[in-house]
Amino acid sequence: MGERYLQSVRLLAECLQGFERFSGEAVRSSGLTHPQFDIIATLGNTPGMTYKELGDKTLITKGTLTGVIERLEAKGLVVRERCALDKRSFYVRLTGAGVAMFETVFPRVVAEGRALFAPWCEADFDAMDQTLGKLKQLINDRSTCPTSPQHKDED
Repeated sequence: MGERYLQSVRLLAECLQGFERFSGEAVRSSGLTHPQFDIIATLGNTPGMTYKELGDKTLITKGTLTGVIERLEAKGLVVRERCALDKRSFYVRLTGAGVAMFETVFPRVVAEGRALFAPWCEADFDAMDQTLGKLKQLINDRSTCPTSPQHKDED
């Protein structure tokens, strides 16, 4: 196979970057970055969640999450509160301004994505889901397997 996989990985990365540019106009015009929008979209229509839940449900790394939430808090879009049951954890929820931002920006991003994928049929989505699902499983299996090369050096 040689380095054939690099061509596919590059195409995957180009698709992600292109989609972020495509969907980014509505996000940028609202004064948000992609990570900030990810938090707003994840918290929308919820009573809020812990940092751990946000980390699990967003595409933001744990190291970046705190800074993104702090910037959203400075903009008045989220509020952080100590969890009643676990004083070490914070609970994050949208403020009224955050809810208004979600109700304005999220529908625009969804509508633009719907228009982009309008030519696709169910079989197109199924094929993409199957292929990406296989790739995700392969990556997950390798990253959690104690015999993978990255774990051998840790012994």
